[in-house]
Amino acid sequence: MRPYFAETDATHDPARRSWVVSANEPDTDFPIQNLPFGVVKGRRAADLPGVGVAIGDQVLDVATAAGMLPDHFADAEVKRAVDACMQPTLNALMALGPGPRRALRHAIGTILDAAHPKAAEHERALAHALVRMDRLDCLVPVRIGDYTDFYASVHHATNVGSMFRPDNPLLPNYKWVPIGYHGRASSIVASGTPVVRPHGQRKGPQDADPVLGASRSLDYECEVGAFVAHGNTLGAAIPLSEAESHVFGLCLVNDWSARDVQSWEYQPLGPFLAKNFATSVSPWVVTSEALAPFRVPLAPRADGDPSPLPYLSDASDASHGGVAMMLEVRLQTTRMREAGHAPHVVSRTRFTHMYWTMAQLVAHHTVNGCNLQPGDLLASGTVSGPTPEERGCLLERTWRGAEPLALPGGETRAFLEDGDVVTLAAWCEAEGARRIGFGTCTGEIVAAR
Repeated sequence: MRPYFAETDATHDPARRSWVVSANEPDTDFPIQNLPFGVVKGRRAADLPGVGVAIGDQVLDVATAAGMLPDHFADAEVKRAVDACMQPTLNALMALGPGPRRALRHAIGTILDAAHPKAAEHERALAHALVRMDRLDCLVPVRIGDYTDFYASVHHATNVGSMFRPDNPLLPNYKWVPIGYHGRASSIVASGTPVVRPHGQRKGPQDADPVLGASRSLDYECEVGAFVAHGNTLGAAIPLSEAESHVFGLCLVNDWSARDVQSWEYQPLGPFLAKNFATSVSPWVVTSEALAPFRVPLAPRADGDPSPLPYLSDASDASHGGVAMMLEVRLQTTRMREAGHAPHVVSRTRFTHMYWTMAQLVAHHTVNGCNLQPGDLLASGTVSGPTPEERGCLLERTWRGAEPLALPGGETRAFLEDGDVVTLAAWCEAEGARRIGFGTCTGEIVAAR
């Protein structure tokens, strides 16, 4: 059975335009070819969360749009999706699988299309269904039951391993098995939520005993997250040939890390307090359908690397499992903000550098019978490339603090300081396709309590 990969169709036509003028700007993340889903809330206390779709600098309320133009939402599959969007999270929509989601995306694209014969009528009818994004609060779009963070970048794993095991940076299992750990879903926060510097046990190389204190080596991790659509029954694995159909879409993830706490606590069972104090996610989920024009293979594996075991091997996944996505990390200090300086680009890397595809992560996660559920979040782990400028965290970028970054205005950073704002951004580009983006994932470091 061929894995589910959304096909390109008329919704991806790069010449398509919307009557929402801001959606036609060349640098917008949210043209009519994208239409990502999220959950937003007005800023009055009485306002309730609702499912929205980003279009330019606006958000289309799905429920209101369906009420204003019912004929466009009368198809049975579309109606199922609209009914699911009446909930305050995306879980119900995710649980329906790709068919209703794809149908709803088509319907929304139709009513926003500038070339539709009734475009002027649609614009009038939807006047109260569109709200400027900057007048809304974007929430965590999903009720996340479980969160798993992987370690799927071979460049990140090699760099980190080199710091601690220079002669043997990669452990023997790395190129055979996707490495991951179960994170903490309760501390996943929306983009823009302040990140409180965590406390934990620290023990430096010259310290006789550990101490409890605020982390001195706070770091970001630039990652990509996949939200699970419909899940699987406990005890029944998802084969790689079907794994893509279980992915609703992708978002940005910043898995904040306290490196000094991590280095003391991570053996023998791995990450714990060093990572579960906060994980930020971007508010807009770019659907698998929107990503169709950008499906590519991952970068070739090195000569001599083992072939994946059969349950992790599929010709279609090998040719389409990657996404042509560029990721960027921006850092702005307090002094930079006060001086009016723009955030500084710390690193830029490609998602095709990963060693494992998202579908392989889904297949591996369930091969033992683990049951995934709608809204579960699977994160890629830090996305890094082969050059220093492509390293996706400060641990790598400053080589464990030994090579501090030089910032505009004369400042340096080995790790994050209070007041620093980290912003992740990402976009997809391909020949013959309209550029689409993911928005941003932002967090400011505030002092330990």
